[in-house]
Amino acid sequence: MAKTKTVYVCQNCGADSPKWIGKCNSCGQWNTYVEEILTKKTGSASFTSQNEPARVEKLKDISVQITTRIDTHDAEFNRVLGGGIVPGSLILLGGEPGIGKSTLVLQLALKLTHLKVLYVSGEESGQQLKLRAERLGGGKAIGETLVYTETNLQNILTLANHERPELIIIDSIQTLSSEFIESSQGSVSQVRECAASLLKFAKETHTPIILIGHITKDGSIAGPKVLEHIVDTVLQFEGDTHHMYRILRAMKNRFGSTYEIGVYEMLGSGLKEISNPSEIFIGRNLEKLSGVSVAATMEGIRPLLIEVQALVSTAAYGTPQRSATGFDLRRLNMLLAVLEKRASFKLISKDVFLNIAGGIRVDDPATDLGIISAILSSTVDIAVDNQFCFAGEISLSGEIRPVSRLEQRISEAEKLGFTRMIVSQYSKKGIDFDRYKMEVTFVSKVQQIPKILFG
Repeated sequence: MAKTKTVYVCQNCGADSPKWIGKCNSCGQWNTYVEEILTKKTGSASFTSQNEPARVEKLKDISVQITTRIDTHDAEFNRVLGGGIVPGSLILLGGEPGIGKSTLVLQLALKLTHLKVLYVSGEESGQQLKLRAERLGGGKAIGETLVYTETNLQNILTLANHERPELIIIDSIQTLSSEFIESSQGSVSQVRECAASLLKFAKETHTPIILIGHITKDGSIAGPKVLEHIVDTVLQFEGDTHHMYRILRAMKNRFGSTYEIGVYEMLGSGLKEISNPSEIFIGRNLEKLSGVSVAATMEGIRPLLIEVQALVSTAAYGTPQRSATGFDLRRLNMLLAVLEKRASFKLISKDVFLNIAGGIRVDDPATDLGIISAILSSTVDIAVDNQFCFAGEISLSGEIRPVSRLEQRISEAEKLGFTRMIVSQYSKKGIDFDRYKMEVTFVSKVQQIPKILFG
């Protein structure tokens, strides 16, 4: 006989309670508890493990074997994962609706012609998947990928145990349901149970699994927070639907760095890898325009040059507006205060709008110097020379501080044809600037910037 139990589960954090409460004691959110019926059934899992029971070992006696990663034949995807897919890993891919998550994983499956790939779809039919594969130019690979349209977790595990694929793709985790839980699909209990069962299957059979997950309105992955703790890697697929460029970012990675990004361009034939993102994030206009500068930033170990656009105008109303796209608004306000206090630029009555071109978001403090240069340029309405590039952090005292990996930033700027770079005076130590063809200008205070830029 099945034992039925009713609990109330917070849809935000996954905490449960025997009775309904208005405010969650774990996350502090109001009215997030929903009644769910849990049914415990007797029975075993739908796959059998041949592994021996784990035993206690001393740390020094544990043998370490170097695991060969699976090459996805996608340089950007490999970069974000840290060199490829680790066998037995569980990867969660999240992103906004329509951003291209299903396109990315199906394109990945079509490239892996040397592997047996099982694509489980709970949202689309087999006909829809084939039409998409043909649009992506799958060719002969279309006939090699196994497609299974199913939402029952036990059926999926039974098929996977029989077919023994080398890679499983689940689209999506919110559509799956387990027979052992009588809640609706997408509920906290179902997502948690399905993810835990898939993790057990991945670890015991050494089969990597990629899960597609939905996201909430605030941009976090839907379902309990424990879902992100269960998986090995959390990937976020970002981008503006009005822009053609997409960014794949690792939010968590047990097998690599969490600072790497992959850049793609969305085309009619699918996602195209961008090997040199700096060329797409900067516009080398022949006509000189005020309020535009180029800053050198780092995403992981990859240097990027981005175009910073600023517009400063007289406030039409009593309270001036401050707006930033792709940059932290609070840091922008700090930089404006530094300019007013240290460089005597009166911006208190000005509207200031800032935009990072290309739809990318940056958090690197090294972009501070490029941002204030764009703001100063728009304020005096004089264009910054398009051969200039900037890399420096601004402190509250108006001092320009050195940044990390400066040599890589200079090399990237030199490769793209820039002839002059402005950096901190305190960056001279340990770097041989004579080996670069471009001219490197050193500054120590914000007050020096207007004279260097505008004479």
